[in-house]
Order: sequence, then C-alpha cells, then structure tokens
Amino acid sequence: MSVPQFFPWQVEVAQQWLGQRERFAHAWLVHGLAGIGKREFVVAAAAALLCEAPVQGLACGQCLACGWLEKGNHPDLKRIRPEALALEEGAEQEDDEAHEGDAAPAPAEGTSSSKRAPSKDIRVEQIRNLTPWFNRSTYRDGYRVVLLYPAERLTPISGNTLLKVLEEPPPSTIFLLVADAPDRLLPTLLSRCRRLPLATPSPASAQAWLAGQHVSNGADWLASAGGAPVWAKKMAEGQSHPCPEWLSGFVKMLAKGQVTNNGQLADTLAKELPTMWLDLFQRFLIDLTLSVHGQTPRYFPVLQPTLAALSARLAPERVSDLAEWLNQQRWVAGHALNGKLFAHAVLLRITSVCQITAAAPVNSSVRR
Repeated sequence: MSVPQFFPWQVEVAQQWLGQRERFAHAWLVHGLAGIGKREFVVAAAAALLCEAPVQGLACGQCLACGWLEKGNHPDLKRIRPEALALEEGAEQEDDEAHEGDAAPAPAEGTSSSKRAPSKDIRVEQIRNLTPWFNRSTYRDGYRVVLLYPAERLTPISGNTLLKVLEEPPPSTIFLLVADAPDRLLPTLLSRCRRLPLATPSPASAQAWLAGQHVSNGADWLASAGGAPVWAKKMAEGQSHPCPEWLSGFVKMLAKGQVTNNGQLADTLAKELPTMWLDLFQRFLIDLTLSVHGQTPRYFPVLQPTLAALSARLAPERVSDLAEWLNQQRWVAGHALNGKLFAHAVLLRITSVCQITAAAPVNSSVRR
C-alpha cells in the first residue's frame, strides 16, 4: 500500500484547492461525472490534509501521518459509506445489532439472525457513531477528516443527522462528501457545503492514462464510458469489448426487424444490478437519437452501421418517448424488484417501440 495520489488530470485543481487550506471550509461536496475519479480525489485530498510536511500542497509520503495512511490506519481519518460498498473495498462487515431508524426485516423462522445483508445505504448509526471520535483530540494536533461517499446513499434520517453535525461542526474537522448528482441531496445539506466540481479530463489526457494502464483501444473504451477514464479502465478489466456482446446482439436483432429472445436476455440481465444495464440502454438510446438525426454515435461508435439501419425506420418522437420512459425506470431500479421480470418489461418496451416502422400508427399502450 502507498500514500494515495491524485490522478494526472486532478493534480492542478487539487493544488489550487488545497492551497487555500488556511481558510478551508469545514465541509466540501466534490461532484462531477461518474467514473472520473472523484472517490480517489477525496482519498488523496485526505492524505494531503493529514500530511505533516506537504509538498506543493500534496502528501509528502515520508512523515509519520503518511506512514499511517500507507498502512490504512490513520486515527484521524474516517470513511462513511454503505456497508455493501465497504465490503467491495475490502472492509469487514459490521456486527449485526439493532439500529434506531433502520428498518430491517425480521429473520424467517428457523434461520439465524447473527448476520444481516449489508446495507446499500448510509445508515443513521454510522453518523451518530462519530460523536465519541469528534470529542477526542486529534492525534497530531492537525485536522481530522471524514470521507462520505456516495452522498446520494444518505437516507432522510442519516442526511438530517449529518446536517445537524454540519450546523455545529466539530473543531479541526473537515468533511469531504462525494456525489455524482448533487440535485438528489437535501437542499439544506447542500447549503452547508462548499462545492468543488471536478471536470471530465480531456480525451487526450484520459487516453494517455489508459495507455499507461495497459488498456488497448482506449478511445473505444473511453467512448463507451462517456469520457470517464476510471470507469473505462474498470470496464476493460471486466469485459472483452467496449460494447457488451449482449447489447450488440440485441441491437443487431432490432435493426434486422427480427424477434429477439427477450427471455434468455432477461435471464442474463437479472444477474446484474439493474442500474448498470439500464445505464447501458440509456447510452444506446442517446446514440440512437443521434443516429435518427444523422449524427455520429457518442458511446458506441462501433454500432454506427447498425444504428443507422435501425434509425432509418424510426420516428424521432418515438425514440424520445422511449428514452423518457427508460429514464423514469431508474427511480424504481434501486427498489426490491424481481430482477428477471423488471428486465423483461424493459426489453419488451424497447422491442415494441423499435419494431414499429416510422409509417405505422403508434399504439397508445406503447407510448404510455
């Protein structure tokens, strides 16, 4: 393990931002496009803030504080994140216990209650449990730093509890919150934070970094990730092609006007998080919208001939209606749903719209 570092496209803005630490705000909301490295930014920022001998505003990597950070056990740093995400990052699951304000289903008769499913939200007790830590002095007479991400996973209860903390912030404490979509946060919480928007890196900078990470065809991966290099790298590590084979095959079937095997594809999608494959469908529809208007696809340029064939028989308003409907599905994707039935409903809607020719009348049941 080493001291966390900023990505190349973050260094300049980090140095400018950290250069004002003498009048640093106690709470910052770092936001920007998903997949550009916001989480890594705040971790590196915490290292810089805790460093005892920063170099040009950044962590030196040599002092005692940096040594603690390298070992992952700095006593003046706390991470607040959903348990499910913490497990992905290698942390251990918290012991099961009663949490005020957290609704959890009772275990079925005859089953053990010693372990509960890891929460996908930031629970109120995670905020409340910071109080004893706030009441202690910092170990090296410097800052203490709280990293909280993603802020969208704050529940109404945990969000209001955090708001009360920020209204009367503990001394020498800096909160760094991360969000993809600040508009989903409580307005009162936003009012207590200074905002630091992170820009998407230039294609040249992102592709150079991807090349350094041994990602071939970086331009295609970057396009598929919407210009977000960190996400592009993750995609390249987890799949064989920038456009998933299931999506490519589905779009080709639609372009040929053939009946797709929605049941088999629904089985495949049910194994993934709905938000992941919904995002890919939304990107496909953006590309289809561009193609309908004679523009080059943004996310999946490899599908350009297929999209052109499909868009030639679609009216723009039908594609727009479908995109609007799909966007609405994101609001329910995070709920407890039957994954296969949800995937099948989305596939059926897309298939129904895309198999209607531009000259055909639109069935009202499809447009709703």
